[in-house]
Amino acid sequence: MDYLAINKHAWNQRTQIHLDSTFYDLNGFVNGKSSLNPIELEQVGDVYNKTLLHLQCHFGQDSLSWARLGANVTGVDLSCESIAKAKQLAAQLQLSARFINQDIYQFGENNTKQYDIIFTSYGVLSWLPDLTRWAQTIAGALRPGGEFHLVEFHPFNDVLCGYGYFPQTQPDIEDEVTYTENHNDQIETVVTWPHPISEVISALINAGLSIEAFNEHPYSPYNCVEGLEFVAGKGYQLKHQGHLIPLIYSIKASKVG
Repeated sequence: MDYLAINKHAWNQRTQIHLDSTFYDLNGFVNGKSSLNPIELEQVGDVYNKTLLHLQCHFGQDSLSWARLGANVTGVDLSCESIAKAKQLAAQLQLSARFINQDIYQFGENNTKQYDIIFTSYGVLSWLPDLTRWAQTIAGALRPGGEFHLVEFHPFNDVLCGYGYFPQTQPDIEDEVTYTENHNDQIETVVTWPHPISEVISALINAGLSIEAFNEHPYSPYNCVEGLEFVAGKGYQLKHQGHLIPLIYSIKASKVG
């Protein structure tokens, strides 16, 4: 099974749907609205004049939002349709950003540059079968003293939805619609893998990175799963048997100089 070809096709098909969605609000973004959320803005901090690598950048909204804050950005994504749109947006907005159409592992094998900051967020890890190679890619692309920032959906909710938590030898293969409101019941096949938080942290440590911070958050900035309830000033929450469940987790790691 060529999981890369399957997922690349799915994300190529999803790109135009996402560009037309209110979820991504492309018009608002073009007119100056940032796509970044308080969680990552507070964790990453000042990016002015820093080199920033954005892994799995989709069509570049977050990448270009970092560029608007003064970062010199490189974005990487599997989808050629997404990267083409990211390049077009960077040129249109006259922002300092370059975009590379490669999967994470291919990028890791070819990359010779090192960056001050590496960033990745929201729904990225499930597309990767091997977190050891992922973490090694991050460690190799990070300069000594540089920082890695991950903001990801918490697997707790996936377990409540019937998915596995621990690593498994075979991926989950599903036919599903995308998460934006305008999916129009368009179904694509996707291949994903579960990753417990312990696996994520261990992979980063084993790659030589130092964990500086780990946080869990009961509110999500996105209304992209069933049953979420909006709470003004906080985001979306979900309760299980009357208790808030974690929806987001974040990790800050550094490469020792």
